[in-house]
Amino acid sequence: MKLKSIFGATVLLSAVFLNNINAQNMAKFIKARAEYIEVEPNVRLHVSDLGEGKPVVLIHGYPVSDASWEYQYLPLIKAGYRVIGITLRGFGQSDKPYGKYDYDQFASDIKTVLDKLDIKDATLGGHSMGGAIALHYVAKYNSAHVSKLALFAAAAPVHTKKPDYPYPLFTKEDITKWIDLVSVDRPGLLNTIGERFVLSATSVSPGIGTWLGGIEMQSSAYAMEQALIALRDEDLRGDLPKIKIPTLIMQAKQDKIVAYALAEQMNKAIKGSKLIPFENSGHALFLEEKDKFNEELLKFLKQ
Repeated sequence: MKLKSIFGATVLLSAVFLNNINAQNMAKFIKARAEYIEVEPNVRLHVSDLGEGKPVVLIHGYPVSDASWEYQYLPLIKAGYRVIGITLRGFGQSDKPYGKYDYDQFASDIKTVLDKLDIKDATLGGHSMGGAIALHYVAKYNSAHVSKLALFAAAAPVHTKKPDYPYPLFTKEDITKWIDLVSVDRPGLLNTIGERFVLSATSVSPGIGTWLGGIEMQSSAYAMEQALIALRDEDLRGDLPKIKIPTLIMQAKQDKIVAYALAEQMNKAIKGSKLIPFENSGHALFLEEKDKFNEELLKFLKQ
């Protein structure tokens, strides 16, 4: 209905009202989320923040980025979850500063991101080194922002053999050779890791292998070296009794980078944890058996 305003202008009140409502709704749904979050002066992390609902935070493995979760993002969004992939400093599209690249630093960065996003009641998941960092985060910060933990082929609690801990596949000397390779033949190091990353040459397509290789080369050489030193030297056995939240462990029995025995040890040490074995994949279980991986993860999220 048209009405005269006190200024003599003709207005269509119903149209104005509807336009205002539509504008509010549009603003609500199209407001962009930050793709980069500053964790300290001059250090920004790349974050993929997608979907609506209860949050799932994913930490990538060595030496990729949050882009590696491409085949988890859409299933989680479609299932009604908000999924947040954080790229660690030094990797992918995150900043690559000089400084520390140990588990304390990575955990501190994750805490800052979750603080700034005001995340509550999240499931925190991590693959390989990212699984070790997720475990350390929960122990160090007493499960801040987090109500569940998911470990995917986690390189934890120790990645190298010790006199009192024979379960890892590699010795300190093995990993030291990898560290030395960074400065003389970084593509060669990536090939060495790539050969062990999957169960067989046909368990992922050539396209997936090329895609992963491109992500890996986005990492800085310095970050790759320092993170490998952390992977070699960190010992998280003291963190295991501190995990008090529901924990899912997914591990391939034929993994050639992280021994299945490590998952068994964590399953024993983390009270109430559940271990799901994967029979037809290697270290890249989230790609090689992605349907099973996504199904088990969603099942855990809904519990």
